[in-house]
Amino acid sequence: MSDPSRLDAVPPLRTATPEEAEAFVARLKAEGYDYLRFELADMAGLSRGKTIPVEHVAGYMQKGLNLYGGTVALDSGSVPVRGSGYNEEMNYQDGIMIPDTDTLTPVPWLERTGRVICDTMWYDGKVQLASPRMLLKKMLMIADQMGFRAMMGHEYEFYVVDAETRQPLFPGQPIFSTARTHAHPAIDDLIRTCKAQGIDIITYNVEHGPGQVEINYAAEIGVAASDTGFVFKNTVKEYLARHGLLATFMTKPYKGLSGSCSHFHISLLDKETGENAFLDRADPDGMSATFRSFIQGVLDHTRGAMAIWSPTPNCYRRIRPRTYAPSNISWGIQDRSASVRVKASKDKSTHMEVRVPSAMGNPYLIAASTIAAGLLGVMHKRKLMPAGQGPKEDDASYAKLPTEILDALDALEADTALCELLGEEFIKVYQAMKWQETMRLRDEIPAAETNEYFEQY
Repeated sequence: MSDPSRLDAVPPLRTATPEEAEAFVARLKAEGYDYLRFELADMAGLSRGKTIPVEHVAGYMQKGLNLYGGTVALDSGSVPVRGSGYNEEMNYQDGIMIPDTDTLTPVPWLERTGRVICDTMWYDGKVQLASPRMLLKKMLMIADQMGFRAMMGHEYEFYVVDAETRQPLFPGQPIFSTARTHAHPAIDDLIRTCKAQGIDIITYNVEHGPGQVEINYAAEIGVAASDTGFVFKNTVKEYLARHGLLATFMTKPYKGLSGSCSHFHISLLDKETGENAFLDRADPDGMSATFRSFIQGVLDHTRGAMAIWSPTPNCYRRIRPRTYAPSNISWGIQDRSASVRVKASKDKSTHMEVRVPSAMGNPYLIAASTIAAGLLGVMHKRKLMPAGQGPKEDDASYAKLPTEILDALDALEADTALCELLGEEFIKVYQAMKWQETMRLRDEIPAAETNEYFEQY
């Protein structure tokens, strides 16, 4: 096997043959679609793309659908990112979208409309390796070379408020209150809408904050897991808006109230046998050597990965002790105070839960960076540090998580091993984007500062 850390590309993308395109269009017509949305996830995880009448789909499948090539390198304000290599350096040229026909799902709130998730390349055939979905595919290819497949699931929280008044859907802190869970029909309708798109909902409930909701769906293998996260997040926002509601995945929308996270669950499977590579039934905790090294890899690279897991300045307002969010680099078995919680069930469900990522995190990038960090631990056979005793946030011996995005961006740049595995192209685009966003927002004057200083001083 070649050294996985040397892998620098994924298989090239290709457009469809006339036969493939016509067969897919026949399927679309048979399933009753008149329109098809070609969608891609930008760096923030937002859906961008174009909607195509079904009679034109075959042509775009054969030649690719043109789209501004720097779409994945737009910052959070949709401003092209200078110095990324994807904008002015390319003379702002188009790229093309290549639909993954396996991702076809309906868009239930639009009449006779479906969607496909797309990958992107330039017109010369060069794959956009900074594209979040392609980055995850690259990490999954490295895992495959090492003999593993990844079973993953994202666990998102979000707030729901009235779109006009911005008042939460319900007051108080009613965590797990059944009556609150079903207090508004739009939430139950949202569940049905998710299921209609093939999202396997397993639980839903209200959370700790007023109007805060958590909806969980089943784990999946490979890129499909993050495809589901992408469809889920965009469905929540787009569908609830049609009910006069605004759903926000903003990490810390309210001072003193719960932040919204994206706990990330992952296990590795032996690609030959399908068995859980994290399980060792002979171990007292049921944890294999591979599992322990993977956890340590994630811990080793947590500071660098933070800039990806918590991608905006607002995210770092969540990283505070005693706010139900981790504040240091730690692990523990069934330990909700740790940054990595090990679900040591001693059976095939054995896995880890990374509790650091925020709800604003892109599902593809959370998965890709976690896999990269964990695989580095496996490659180097890292020994897992002791779990320690008691609540982790009360133990001053643990290294702290960054509490500002500038510190996290510096940590990412300093983590040469993680940057090398993720790839120069992605790191260049991502760092340029986040520095541009951060500097632009830094120049804004927060209302709290005006309230504090303007009149008195």
